[in-house]
Amino acid sequence: MAFLEALSAIGEVAISKLIDFSLDKLASSGLLQFATEKKVHDEIHNLEKELKQIGRVLDDAEERQLKEQQVKDWLIDLQNLAFDVEDVLDEFVTEIGRRNLMMERRGSSSKRSRLNIPYSFNDVLFNRDIMSKIRDLTAKLKDLEPQRNKLELRMTDFERPRRLEERPQPTSLKIENHVYGRDKDKQTILDLLLKSDDERNFVIPIVGMAGIGKTTLAQLVYNDASIQHHFHLKAWACVSDDFDVFRITKYILQSITSKPCNDNDPNKVQEKLQRELSGKKFLIVLDDVWNENYHNWTILQAPFKMRTQGSKIIVTTRNHGVSSTMDDDCLSVFAQHAMGARDFEGHPSLKEVAEKIVRKCNGLPLAAKTLGGLLRTNVDLHAWEDILESEIWKLSKDQSSIVPVLHLSYHHVPLHLKRCFMYCAVIPKDYEFEKEEIILLWRAQGFLQEARDKQCIHDLGHKYFDDLVSRSLFQVSVNNNSRFVMHDLINDLAQSVAGEACFKIEGSQQISKHARHLSYIAEDFDGIKKFEGIYEAQHLRTFLPLRLSSGFPTYHLTNHVLTNLLPNLRCLRALSLEGYQIIMLPDFVGDLKLLRYLNFSQNRVIKCLHESLSTLHNLETFLLKGCYNLEKLPSEMEKLVNLCYLDIAGANKLESMASNFSMLTNLQKLSIFVLGKEKGHKIRELMNLSNLRGELCISGLQNIAEPRDARMARLSNKSRIGNLKLQ
Repeated sequence: MAFLEALSAIGEVAISKLIDFSLDKLASSGLLQFATEKKVHDEIHNLEKELKQIGRVLDDAEERQLKEQQVKDWLIDLQNLAFDVEDVLDEFVTEIGRRNLMMERRGSSSKRSRLNIPYSFNDVLFNRDIMSKIRDLTAKLKDLEPQRNKLELRMTDFERPRRLEERPQPTSLKIENHVYGRDKDKQTILDLLLKSDDERNFVIPIVGMAGIGKTTLAQLVYNDASIQHHFHLKAWACVSDDFDVFRITKYILQSITSKPCNDNDPNKVQEKLQRELSGKKFLIVLDDVWNENYHNWTILQAPFKMRTQGSKIIVTTRNHGVSSTMDDDCLSVFAQHAMGARDFEGHPSLKEVAEKIVRKCNGLPLAAKTLGGLLRTNVDLHAWEDILESEIWKLSKDQSSIVPVLHLSYHHVPLHLKRCFMYCAVIPKDYEFEKEEIILLWRAQGFLQEARDKQCIHDLGHKYFDDLVSRSLFQVSVNNNSRFVMHDLINDLAQSVAGEACFKIEGSQQISKHARHLSYIAEDFDGIKKFEGIYEAQHLRTFLPLRLSSGFPTYHLTNHVLTNLLPNLRCLRALSLEGYQIIMLPDFVGDLKLLRYLNFSQNRVIKCLHESLSTLHNLETFLLKGCYNLEKLPSEMEKLVNLCYLDIAGANKLESMASNFSMLTNLQKLSIFVLGKEKGHKIRELMNLSNLRGELCISGLQNIAEPRDARMARLSNKSRIGNLKLQ
């Protein structure tokens, strides 16, 4: 808790990108042509003028907030308003897209006629509603002016660079394989595991303060070749500060069996685990244990009592009274992450300042790693000296120095990466995430708008993700090399800089009405009580249930959430109902006009989707993976003109694709294409989808009239599909 309080005191607010993108939308030709009424034009001009005035003081404000709480408070108020501005402008842009699409379907040939207003009473009402909202937001922005003047913020020319802030790309060297100064510790633990059957050494603790490298050491031991055949079973479980005996037991069982456990009876789960362990020598790692409650430990260890001799448990735990004398090893870690080398032989001029930086890290590998990632491949002495002399070192007197180090790393992250990193505050501690999973969520929130076109957006997301990995803000998971995690302290940093914008349902903490992104760990039945207090946060952009357990367990969601809560969240960009067994997708989803990401995967009961989904003009990502009872897609899917990702893998009962599927020309990922017998469901529908990439499975080949090989050859020549699978 002390760490979080220290972080919150120095957390930054970065809203420059919000202002930039809002100004881009206000200046777009489509919006100006649409708003032909003089009153609407005037309101747009007033809002644009106010945003530009604010933009002129942002550089000074974002710098001064580190030392002046009043400046930070002003920026927080501004950030909440900037979110509201973006919501209204997105609503405006969405309406433009809807009208353009409708006029194109009517066969209009003139662009001007498509944008001409208004042609119905509803359009008049829409213009008045938008005008009222813009006027209200402009007035609220003007209300911030007296405080802005009082703070005496320095004004600059408002000309922000639109080009991405480039940095040298990470090398292909896997720096995580280089761990220095732990050989002796590793060998000591290996000896205890391999050579000692003494029951007094059944539990082997690795103790130290946060960031000292306890997990890394445990990982080195866990993956060492010498123990691979010494134990019959191995399991790794992250514990963290939530010592839930049932959850931990269930996770260990699933790790050992590689199968999901849907049993909700704690006694039965422990009995199953005991049976699996019976007669076998096992190694279990319990990572990041905080709890010292003897009763909880007694319950957790119950399945291990009848263990085979030689079985071991490794526990990593924090003890803030333990000091570290690892500066020499940290210098190697720092050099490796900064330059891809173990020492400074190639750059001797940097060694002295590097030693001073590492001394400020107090021997902590996590600190050395993050600062090394910040300076990666940068050999400019002045840049290193700027880091050494930064004022941020003075902002905290925390014993471990981890607060200023982490914040220093974040402070120097480019703005486009700050937005992506802050959003990751929705990720729970110990949650293992996939690269693709995070990129699609970033995309839904508009964090990848710098891309030249839709086809480049995903590549840009990969670049951002890799950059955060190279800065050690993301780390490869211990359990799975294809997944990633955030260190607990990095997770705390993300929550600190995100502030009220990101909220995880945990315990009794009250959600702010200014929250924009919400996540929680899904359970077997999520009822009304879990979502108490969320009704005030009607500007949510993300609704994201997540799973900590492996496999694909099924969940149930109370109808109250589906009928009373979610329909009011009209600003949602990302909605996930993954794993929930809902017979029919509610029609309110069609009213979420700003929705860009919809995840309905792992629903094993739904057979068809509501036709209102076809009205989601902005939808880019539609995930229906594992919906194996799904028989039919919406009949007018061609209206989803911005759809880029459609994953229907495992929907084996799907009879055919929707008609006019070839009109979805922005599609980049399509897991399966189902050939049907009806008109409009033929393989020729794929030939216009020239942006498809990756792997595609085609089923229903018996319905092809011409020879299969000829059709496949023509399709392959017109697409970028890397791998065609035929069923």
